[in-house]
Amino acid sequence: MAASTHQLSEQQRVDQSRIRGHRGGVIPMHRALGHFRLGPINLLVAFALFVSFSALWLLALPYVCGLWRLLFAVGLHYLPLDARLETINAHVGSIKLAIPSLSMTPLLPGFETWLISSLATAVLFAATFLLPKHLVPIIYLSRAFLLIQSSSCIYFAIWPSQFPHTPDSYIQGLMYFSIAIVSVVPLLFALTYYIFDFGIGRKAFLTLLTMSYLALFVPFQVLFQAMFLQKTVFFMPLMYLIFGMPADVMIIVAFYSWGMTWPFRDDRN
Repeated sequence: MAASTHQLSEQQRVDQSRIRGHRGGVIPMHRALGHFRLGPINLLVAFALFVSFSALWLLALPYVCGLWRLLFAVGLHYLPLDARLETINAHVGSIKLAIPSLSMTPLLPGFETWLISSLATAVLFAATFLLPKHLVPIIYLSRAFLLIQSSSCIYFAIWPSQFPHTPDSYIQGLMYFSIAIVSVVPLLFALTYYIFDFGIGRKAFLTLLTMSYLALFVPFQVLFQAMFLQKTVFFMPLMYLIFGMPADVMIIVAFYSWGMTWPFRDDRN
């Protein structure tokens, strides 16, 4: 009997420890879990929003490509950018797309560029050890950036002529990916945001805002990277791993996180 009581109290202690933090405080259930809705109506709304925004994006895509072409032309006119505006002909189902892209001459880094970059990378990496400890997130983020550039320095010191990518292929791939990531936003939100009880208006607004921001971000993202790539492909790994796909993903995460802070429909009532 005593052994059974001891086992029961031990189980209760284990159960209580699951909801307590390392300082002993109670960890409350996340507010979103109390508003998780997976009933027939909510599933129907999620499916309807997914289909509606996917169809709207496909219909708007030719006009979005036209806007990108206009912004590229303005950027080429006003920026110190030695590049040519080209067109990629593609099809999405029955929709014909004229996707704009930039073309430029691929240049390997000269010795002076490689040396200055390598020295600057080494000095900045050493400087991160002098930063105060309360800046730990900035320290590790800076080191991640510098390690990527360090790998580029090592690669172009040993195999510079074997670098397989050109600015043309890189920017074309970035344009394709940009279209793909905007296209997948309705599906991502259908699986991760529409299941919570925010109301159809807020769900639609967040989706429209996220897709619109990404669509407007694309030409500025490409022009920014082209400013570096026109000088040399030396910076392409850094552009790809920091200012390419991860930047688009972080924008989606930022909008999603902001949307999750909005009051739920039950809270407003």
